[in-house]
Order: sequence, then structure tokens, then C-alpha cells
Amino acid sequence: MPENTRFTTVPSPIGDLLLLGDGTALTGLYCDPPPPGQPPAEARRDDAAFTEARAQLAAYFAGELQDFDLPLAPKGTAFQTEVWDELRQIPFGTTTTYGSLARRLGRPVGAARAVGACNGRNPIGIVVPCHRVIGSTGNVVGYAGGLDRKRWLLAHEARVAGTLLTLFP
Repeated sequence: MPENTRFTTVPSPIGDLLLLGDGTALTGLYCDPPPPGQPPAEARRDDAAFTEARAQLAAYFAGELQDFDLPLAPKGTAFQTEVWDELRQIPFGTTTTYGSLARRLGRPVGAARAVGACNGRNPIGIVVPCHRVIGSTGNVVGYAGGLDRKRWLLAHEARVAGTLLTLFP
């Protein structure tokens, strides 16, 4: 982990959020409790480095922001990065399935498990909206922050969008 790793915490309706960054871009966003080793021991608290991220998260939770515009620098493999980039294309207030996401990436529907594994390793939750991916039967499944948080995020987006949750192909 680079010496310039910074962190802050942000209160939210789904609990405290841990934000990690490198001083320029957001590198992590985790729900409480964060995964083991986050923040790293060498990270330093720097609330000022996250002013814009804090403002955008507050606006999102207030129902005033649907698309984040933050510099991001998630660390992952080429395939993980491809999946995370595609997650950002899922419109606010909609959902898609792991199989549909695999097809949109030009992969066979059988790649749904691999896509799901990448989704589960998304280091920048909420901003990279992995919560918008559901099971093929429409069930709310798999979320590192917990299924109650995933349900809350999906319901929040549906309320703000003024729609029932819809499936994005």
C-alpha cells in the first residue's frame, strides 16, 4: 500500500462509510465494519482530501444526486476493472442480473459467476453501484455490505427515481 493512502469516515443512513484515497482519487469505499486491514496501518486520516466525495455522498443519500462524478482508482485485474466499469453504466434506479452483465461484456451467460466474483470484490461500493446487480430470479443476493444495506440502497433509488425497480438489459 503506498505511503500516501488517506482515509476518512462518513456517516450515512446505512451506517458509517470508510473512504480510502490516494490524495487524488477514491480507491475504496466500504460499509461498517470495513474488511480486515482497512484502513491500512500506514494510512493517515485526511478529512479534507475527501470533501467532494463527502458532498456527493450526502447528495446521493438526500436523493439529490444520481450519478457520481469522482476520480476513481480501484485496484484490480483487467477483468475486474472491465466489470467495475460496466457497473457504472447501470442506470440509477434500475437493476440487472449477473448473466445480463456478462452478456453486456461480450461473455457467455455462463460467465455470470465470474462476473459475480468481480462484483463482490468491488472496492468502491455505492459509487461503483454493485448493489444494482441481482440474481437471475430477481432475488436480492450477494452484497459485501450486507443484504439489508443492498435492499435499502435499491429501495432508496427506486423512491428517488419515482419508479418500481426495473431490470436493465
